[in-house]
Amino acid sequence: MPASPAPAPARRLAMYTLAVCLLSVAAAVVSFVQGSWLGIVWVLLAGLSSNMTWYYTRRARAGRGSVTE
Repeated sequence: MPASPAPAPARRLAMYTLAVCLLSVAAAVVSFVQGSWLGIVWVLLAGLSSNMTWYYTRRARAGRGSVTE
């Protein structure tokens, strides 16, 4: 018997996109500190993954029935 149930697919995707968001923010900071304009691409990726994290988090909550909108 597992100690905790496996996370739902939407929740798992939210965690993955959150990790991508945090890593891309770190990459953007490093890139800008080194003087490279490539950091703009990392900022755009951070924005995209942030929106995906928000979407999948809301989707996971809606699947559990805790969103009352």
